[in-house]
Amino acid sequence: MIHDTDTIRVSARFQKATEDLRAGHDKFVGEIITLTEIPSPPFKEERRAAAYEEMFKALGLEDVQRDGIGNVTGLRRGRGNGPIVVAAAHLDTVFPEGTDVKVRREGTKLFAPGVGDDTRGLAALLAFIRALDAGGIETEQDILFVGDVGEEGKGDLRGVRYLFTENAYRERIASFFTFDGIETQDLVTAGVGSYRYKVAFKGPGGHSLGAFGTVNPAYALGTFLVGMSKIEVPGDPRSSYCASTFQGGTSVNAIPEEVWTEIDLRSESAEVLNRVDGEVKALIDAAVAGENARGDTANGEISVELTQIGNRPAGTTAHNTTIVEASVAAIKAYGFEPAFSASSTDANIPMAHGVPAVKFSHGGAGGRAHTVDEWIDVEPALSLRGLNAGLLALVATAGFVEG
Repeated sequence: MIHDTDTIRVSARFQKATEDLRAGHDKFVGEIITLTEIPSPPFKEERRAAAYEEMFKALGLEDVQRDGIGNVTGLRRGRGNGPIVVAAAHLDTVFPEGTDVKVRREGTKLFAPGVGDDTRGLAALLAFIRALDAGGIETEQDILFVGDVGEEGKGDLRGVRYLFTENAYRERIASFFTFDGIETQDLVTAGVGSYRYKVAFKGPGGHSLGAFGTVNPAYALGTFLVGMSKIEVPGDPRSSYCASTFQGGTSVNAIPEEVWTEIDLRSESAEVLNRVDGEVKALIDAAVAGENARGDTANGEISVELTQIGNRPAGTTAHNTTIVEASVAAIKAYGFEPAFSASSTDANIPMAHGVPAVKFSHGGAGGRAHTVDEWIDVEPALSLRGLNAGLLALVATAGFVEG
C-alpha cells in the first residue's frame, strides 16, 4: 500500500486515470450543466438527489442508495471491509425554489446559480469514479462517494451530521474529503464553528398612546443589540458575531407584542465560541430584566424565547495526518502552493468527531458564489490540474495498491 504521491503520480495506472480525466473533460462539463439545471433549493434536494443516485448506479458503485435524510451514497470497494475514505460534495444550493438555474455558456465560462457551489464538486466525484476505473486503480481502503444534503445555511450540515451519527457506514469512516470551492491551493484544515439563534422578545403590547409606559419588547431588543455590539472577540483565532435579520410589530401606533432577530456567532475556537455564547445569553437576560424594571408590567412582563437554529461545531485536522500530507503533496504536484485556511464546511462535522477531514477544492476558476451571477471557467488546462490534484490526494489517502 502506497501513500507517497510521487510514486502514485508516475505509475502507469494513475497516468491512465489522468488521461481519462482529460479525455472525459467534455463529459464532465456536460454533467455540471445537467446537474446545475436540476433545482436543489434548501431542504428540497430530492430531484437532484434522484438524478445523482442514477448516475452512481450507472457508474457501477456498490450499495447505491439514499439514506434516511436524503444523502446519496455509493461504495467503491478497496481491498477490505475496514476503514473508509469519504469523498463528498453537497447537493444543495443557497437559492430558493423558483430561481432560474438555466446555464448560460460563453466560451469556457458557465454562468448559473450554484454552478460552482457545489455542482462542480458533484461532477468531480463522477469524473473521479470513471478515472479510477479506467486506470484500474485499486485502493487499500474502500471509498464511499457521497452527495450530501443540507450543507448550506439553515441546512446546518444536516446531511453529514446524519452520516456520522445514523448512517450504516458511520463507524468505519477513517478520513473525509469534501470537494467544495474553486481554487485548488485553498486547503481547509480548520472548521469555523457557529451558533445561530432566533431571539424573540415578547410583551403585552398595547396602544402607543393609551398604553404608553408599558414595557416594550423593542426596547429590550435594542438594549440587547447595543450590548452585543460591544462584545470583544479576538482576531486570532478568527471570531465574529452578527445580528442579521429582524421582524416584529403590527402597526406604527401599537406597542409590539413581539420582535425578533436572528444572530450568528462564529469562531475557529470552540472555547471562544462558547465564551461569546455565554456573554450573548447574559445580555439577553439583562435586557429582559432591565425593560421589566423600566416599564409598567401591569398587563404582563417582557419575556424571551431563544431558539437555536444552527450549530456547526469548530474543529481542526492536524497537519501530520495522512489526508493533509497527501493533500499538500498533491496540490504541489500540480503546480500550486498550498494555502491553509479555516472555513465552515461539511468537514466541520468529522473534525468534531475526531476524524481527519479537509475541504479540498475541485479546481478551475470562478466567482460570485451565492449570487445569481455565479460563474465558473472550465478551460481545460487549469480545470484538469485541479481535478488531477484532487484525484491524487484521494488515492494517496485511501492507499494505492501496486500490481
